[in-house]
Amino acid sequence: MIVRRCVNLGEQAIESKLRNDPWAIYMELDGSNARLANYFDVIAGTSTGGLITAMLATPSLSNAKQPCCEAKDIVPFYLKHCPHIFPCRTGFFGWFCKILHIIKMIFGPKYNGRYLHKIINDLLGDTRVKETLTNVVIPTYDVKCVKPTIFSTFKARSNTLMDARLADVCIGTSAAPTVLPAHYFETVDYHTGASRSFNIIDGGLVANNPTLVAMSEITKQIQMRSKEFPETKPLDYNRYLVISLGTGLPEQDIKFDALRVSNWGIFRWLGWHYTMPLLHMFLHASSDMTDSHVANLFKAIGCSDQLLRIQEHNIPIAAVSADLSTEKNLQGLIKIGENLLHKLLSKDDCKNSYIEPMPKDRRTRTYADMLTRFAKLLSDERKLRLQNIELDAGQSKS
Repeated sequence: MIVRRCVNLGEQAIESKLRNDPWAIYMELDGSNARLANYFDVIAGTSTGGLITAMLATPSLSNAKQPCCEAKDIVPFYLKHCPHIFPCRTGFFGWFCKILHIIKMIFGPKYNGRYLHKIINDLLGDTRVKETLTNVVIPTYDVKCVKPTIFSTFKARSNTLMDARLADVCIGTSAAPTVLPAHYFETVDYHTGASRSFNIIDGGLVANNPTLVAMSEITKQIQMRSKEFPETKPLDYNRYLVISLGTGLPEQDIKFDALRVSNWGIFRWLGWHYTMPLLHMFLHASSDMTDSHVANLFKAIGCSDQLLRIQEHNIPIAAVSADLSTEKNLQGLIKIGENLLHKLLSKDDCKNSYIEPMPKDRRTRTYADMLTRFAKLLSDERKLRLQNIELDAGQSKS
């Protein structure tokens, strides 16, 4: 999920050829050095989204003003590493491994997480939360304190004990129960000698969709009169531009009914075909409630066009799995994402959805159209801010 405070909402057209490559939009507008972190006041993510957030906002070792990863690097990163994070085999050995994983989940996590921990540590190193190129918000859940722990650049700047290594935060927010082990780490304030320990698991348990969490963090900064958000009131949401990215929902014909689940025991709830129904239902319900609250909020203040939720609602059952890392499934996910870009905007296919029907002026727009529009808005806003910085610098010299 990505949030940006944007004051100029003028709309202009961008070359339609960019619709086939959304990452190229900013480079086309602002040059080859354009990066997503340059355009957003806040980037937030939970679980795997937390890792993507860090990848987009962690400074590169070779150039501290540029992120260690570009947006176009994200998909190749997952294609390369997913088969090692979630190893799986086919044929007879595949069935044997599946049975072994089920047995392992009874007594511990399905995967040991060692490979995941290694690549995260290699990628992010000792970069700390306060050192990100733009503000980040990454939710986690502390099992010892029995409460959410939200890591953010805002908090890290004012509280040394919240300025953890990004690698530790990402390992923790990705630690889905039954799938990956919980993560323990400590932070130390070397000036006072104080320390704090963290025992964290997947942030999806508290904020699978972190949109409201990110907006709340911004609101706190506005209340504290942060210089990053001047002349903005705490509830001035008409100055927000929000892009919220989902990870997809299962197609309608594999959604369960009471007759099917009424006789399920713990094994069925924790594992059905390629899915983990209990965990998926919990995470999807949390995400959907956030969708509803945010959509209703933006509608109430008359700025629905400043919110873009991108979510696929008809993913095949195999692709719904959080750990099916076969080449076929990964390529299928890429295709689903590419096809989604060219679909018309849609809220939810469920007839009983709590979300209002799509406004008429948005029914003929595709997600690519909206991303193109948002890219132009953000580019204009960034240019305006850079001009203001140059103007202030010139006035201070004179």
